[in-house]
Amino acid sequence: MKLTTMSKVGGVLAASVLALTACGVSNEGGNSGGGGDETAAGGGSEVDWSDCTPGEESADTSSMEADSDTDITIGAFDGWDESFAAAHLYKYLLEQDGYTADVQSFQAGPGYTGLAEGDIDVILDGWLPLTHADYLEQYSEDIEAHGCWYDNAKLTLAVNEDSPAQSIADLAEMGDEYGNRIVGIEAGAGLTKTTEESAIPTYGLEDYEFIVSSTPAMLSELKKATDSGDNILVTLWRPHWAYDAFPVRDLEDPEGAMGEAELIYNFTRSGFSDDHPKAGQLLKNLVIDDEALSSLENVMFSEENYNGEDLDGAVEEWAGDNAEFFENWKSGSMAG
Repeated sequence: MKLTTMSKVGGVLAASVLALTACGVSNEGGNSGGGGDETAAGGGSEVDWSDCTPGEESADTSSMEADSDTDITIGAFDGWDESFAAAHLYKYLLEQDGYTADVQSFQAGPGYTGLAEGDIDVILDGWLPLTHADYLEQYSEDIEAHGCWYDNAKLTLAVNEDSPAQSIADLAEMGDEYGNRIVGIEAGAGLTKTTEESAIPTYGLEDYEFIVSSTPAMLSELKKATDSGDNILVTLWRPHWAYDAFPVRDLEDPEGAMGEAELIYNFTRSGFSDDHPKAGQLLKNLVIDDEALSSLENVMFSEENYNGEDLDGAVEEWAGDNAEFFENWKSGSMAG
């Protein structure tokens, strides 16, 4: 997310997301199944963006010669935590190998435009096959894909780890366990729309009070409930640092009411592979699972850690505890 606009919750934690923009789009559960300018109704590209295995084009970079051009500009999307997490993670690895890397923030539209025009070298946060399909329809011939690195980007209903419900289908008979409440986020978020228009009617949850509030308020209630041992039902999404910060788990969604998981891709400007063969291969090697991503984001964005400030320092600290992650990345051995 944009590192300069983190919201504090009761002086205890920070929201990891920006306030909703005028068009109702942000990383506040709006990446998938949403209804804003960055959300496409379907993919127009001939490429099947749903067909990708993270790290499938991995290769060992240890014997590769260093790139002669070592200056790389990385774009990250305002309001999207995982965008800055991946960008600064890649920056850290590049700088360890003698590159000069610069992370710049953009809204998604200008980011893809800058990539297609060659003003940005790399974007590591392409959500497909749905969310960014319109951008790929427009720019796919002017950019290069370098594989996907995450395959579980989705909207969820989540509960505290030790609560009784295992599936959203259980909730209709368990209202008393959760105070007959679903704690949601902003009114304009795609997650809110999907919960209200799909999950609630699909699973017969009309007797629940759906509290439309804000991401900071939801996270505050989640922290309060898990600290006190109370049951709670919230709207959430992956990736998010809450999965590392709190004892929380997703409910199964047998009817698929919250939508399918999306993939997160790496894209570069045209010609990047020719100019930066080693850096390009490192993009193809990247794989981040839920545990690693949520722990990284927790260090970077929660108030108990770096609170969205000094993201390079946060990644350096995380790297100190996860040296094997980087060795596997360079060797191309992260793929499942």
